[in-house]
Amino acid sequence: MVIVLVAAIGAIAAVWVDNRMRVADLQQDIARRLADGDTMAKEGKILARNNQETLAALQAKIGALEAKLAETQSQSVALEAMYQEISSTRDERVLVEVEQAVAIAMQQLQFAGNVEAALIALQGAETRLERSVQPQFLPIKKLIARDIARLKATPGANINNLSLKIESVVAIVDELPLAYVQRPKAEPAKRGEAPAKPASVDYWRALATEIWGEIKQLVRIERIDQGDPALLAPHQSFFLRENLKLRLLNARLALLQRDGKVFREEIRQSQAQVDRYFDSRAKPVQLAKSTLKELMTTNVSFEMPGLAETLTALHNLKFARERGAGK
Repeated sequence: MVIVLVAAIGAIAAVWVDNRMRVADLQQDIARRLADGDTMAKEGKILARNNQETLAALQAKIGALEAKLAETQSQSVALEAMYQEISSTRDERVLVEVEQAVAIAMQQLQFAGNVEAALIALQGAETRLERSVQPQFLPIKKLIARDIARLKATPGANINNLSLKIESVVAIVDELPLAYVQRPKAEPAKRGEAPAKPASVDYWRALATEIWGEIKQLVRIERIDQGDPALLAPHQSFFLRENLKLRLLNARLALLQRDGKVFREEIRQSQAQVDRYFDSRAKPVQLAKSTLKELMTTNVSFEMPGLAETLTALHNLKFARERGAGK
């Protein structure tokens, strides 16, 4: 019995020792795990702190970016407004330049009949409009292109050349010789005749011939083809030439006004004066007569194309832009 009791006590002791050892191992494992948990907790706190710092830095960066974005947006708005203002000012300047060019072309047509100068002005306006991409300028472009085509197809006389021809006749009026105001042509002395002796018959014959020649110079007989010779006093020739100049200048004025009736009448009267009062055998008179004859056969009563529609369209466009800017 004692042996059994001792064996039981030994078994119980062995079990207790084993349990103590297991408990000790379990305590150590728990302590180790608790230590690891503390370490992980510390590391988590460090990571959390780092994450908070990173988040704060990111928030600061986001705030800076938002501020820069707001600044960029404000600058963009300012630049857009500036661009609109500059674009509007440039378009207004182009519109003013085009209006001035069309007005100059109209003046050249109305007051000078200068088709070439009007074409140059309109082509310059067309070039300025081509540089602009504004759709509201498209009707003006079409009108100017139409006006250019009409001017290029304009029939009639060249006003500049005709005006220069009239001026050329006016310039030589003072040089035109009057009819019947001509000195007798001096007969050239005969060559090869030696002076005769006083006592010879040839001497008296030569003397008589010379005296007769001097007598013939006193009286001059010419053929007059006109029915009534236009004889003028010396002081009246000045007024004749001035009157002829005035008629030619009136013809030039009628030419600029495209008044064919007045133009032809003034040229006809000028032709009549030249034919009646001036020597038709002189080259300046012949040149003046040929020029007047050419002018007489020229038709100057053609109508110039009008530019009022284009100018009105420009005025309306400017008014619409100014009214839109005022709102």
